[in-house]
Amino acid sequence: MATIPITKRGAEKLKEELQRLKYVERPAVVLAIQEARAQGDLSENAEYDAAKDKQGFIEGRILEIEGKLAAAQVIDPSDLDAGGRVVFGATVDLEDEATGMSVTYQIVGDDEADLKQGLISISSPIARALIGKEAGDVAEVQAPGGIKTYEIMEVHYR
Repeated sequence: MATIPITKRGAEKLKEELQRLKYVERPAVVLAIQEARAQGDLSENAEYDAAKDKQGFIEGRILEIEGKLAAAQVIDPSDLDAGGRVVFGATVDLEDEATGMSVTYQIVGDDEADLKQGLISISSPIARALIGKEAGDVAEVQAPGGIKTYEIMEVHYR
């Protein structure tokens, strides 16, 4: 099985979700199923059907998270020393050469990506264009609206 890179923060969030699903959501849905069964006829019991559907979702998500954590290669960005190069986990300050606007992104695993928080997936076009470069380099990214050019202003490992 191939390893999946994930930041330390991302692994902790997955572990928290797993704990919540196992020890809060799972017992609650089991109780809901018991209560729905107590109402009698299951063939026309919408609460029972909904609870069983939710139970299936919860069990599937638990298996999915356990699989991801088993295959995870946890990387703590603060432990990195890549000599100023952009690597997985690095936080990069960029300047759009066309508009002069500055933006900051951290390169994270696919499950952690959230553009609103400045977290971009390692498999995204911009991350692939940045990997291996360092401050002062220019990265060209093929975007839907054409090629965008970014200058790398600074690389952090935090």
